[in-house]
Amino acid sequence: VQLQASGGGLVQPGGSLRLSCVASRPISAIPVMGWYRQAPGKERVVVASFTNGGSTRYSDSVKGRFTISRDNDKNTVYLQMNDLKPEDTAVYYCTGKYDLRDYWGMGTQVTVSS
Repeated sequence: VQLQASGGGLVQPGGSLRLSCVASRPISAIPVMGWYRQAPGKERVVVASFTNGGSTRYSDSVKGRFTISRDNDKNTVYLQMNDLKPEDTAVYYCTGKYDLRDYWGMGTQVTVSS
């Protein structure tokens, strides 16, 4: 499974961005997909994820601000990020768990700064 993430950039505090992740195979066949992020000098941590069974999870730090969604027809997973804060600055990675393996896309940089 190949994952291609895009949509990062520089945004002011309070602004919004939408990240996209296009998968090389139907996302309906990928049991778990999600987004992680890694800030400078910190570990990679989960931001949001969903399962094909309909379960969606968010980290406490982004609840109410970020929304994960998907478009099966486009094999694409989205992360809508609103009310961005400087502490959201990180490289964001798309991930999928398929056939007992974890797949990662190249990261996309999100910088929140005035």
